[in-house]
Amino acid sequence: MRSKVRAFALLFLALCALARAEDAPINLVLPTDNTALLRGKKADFYQVIERNLHGVISYPWQGGQYGFVRDPVETAAGPVYTRFHEGMDIRPMRRDARGEPLDEVRAMADGKVVYTNLAAGASNYGRYVVVEHRWGGSPYYSLYAHLSTTAVTAGQGVKQGEKLAIMGHTGSGINRERSHVHVELNLLLNDHFEAWHDIFFKGQPNRHGIYNGLNLAGLDLPRLILAARGNPSLTLPAFLGREEVFYKVILPDSPNFQLPRRYPWMTGAAPNERPVSWEVSFSRSSLPLRLAPSNRAVSAAELSYVKPGSGNLRNLTRHLAGRGSSARLTDSGKAYMRLLTFPD
Repeated sequence: MRSKVRAFALLFLALCALARAEDAPINLVLPTDNTALLRGKKADFYQVIERNLHGVISYPWQGGQYGFVRDPVETAAGPVYTRFHEGMDIRPMRRDARGEPLDEVRAMADGKVVYTNLAAGASNYGRYVVVEHRWGGSPYYSLYAHLSTTAVTAGQGVKQGEKLAIMGHTGSGINRERSHVHVELNLLLNDHFEAWHDIFFKGQPNRHGIYNGLNLAGLDLPRLILAARGNPSLTLPAFLGREEVFYKVILPDSPNFQLPRRYPWMTGAAPNERPVSWEVSFSRSSLPLRLAPSNRAVSAAELSYVKPGSGNLRNLTRHLAGRGSSARLTDSGKAYMRLLTFPD
């Protein structure tokens, strides 16, 4: 009896520790000396993009924000921005006599460097660094791109505010004038990404292992930073729990569906037994938000819900097309869903 009581007590303490871990508040700082975002001066914070709309060239800072902020399309209801930008582009504060940026790029939180890409031409990100952070027992990945030089190596632990790199303009489509650091905070989708990439991107080498941007789903980092500043006890599950669900997909269960194990807060409460399938709720940008076990037998991903409204879903989301009852997953959407459970 005493051993049973002791075992129960240990289990209770472990569950309490897990509950406390899930409630662990996030603690983030901005990665450069540019803190204009915190003062509401967005035009001083975000780097501009070059936009060509019907032959008219403009340089809006809004294109440096997170979200659907690029490639406007004129519709009867007004312009719709159809291209998703997964991070925030922070403009430099200091430059040398040649116009090269001098700003240090620093870790937003304690963590471990898990990847550095030193080949400027090997990615649209240019030179970039990925740092793994742990909040509530789950891993999240900050990414810092378009770097001039890096100061860390994979496997290295870093403290919040520690120098990672110097801002630059490496990567495609960026010149010296538009130097900036592109910063993301991501969920990791699948450890089997490399095998998935070999099938869906034949002939295109993956030089970045599982830390390829296709395997990282970015959340609204600037809004998270501001929300946490206003509420120091904010947790990532609480923040993402308030995100709008734009569509849902039923996925067949697979032992390689890693989201329930990696981010157990998505499920609310784990099912008592393996479900036949999972209904996954996604944001407009296809960020997974919630997981619900389902008894519906499916052999491949099936769209089960789309937010009511008008408009061509191809212009409103990353992986849907059609309108209303004709809504469907695009080919890229089907491939994305396969990634979540690959190999299934």
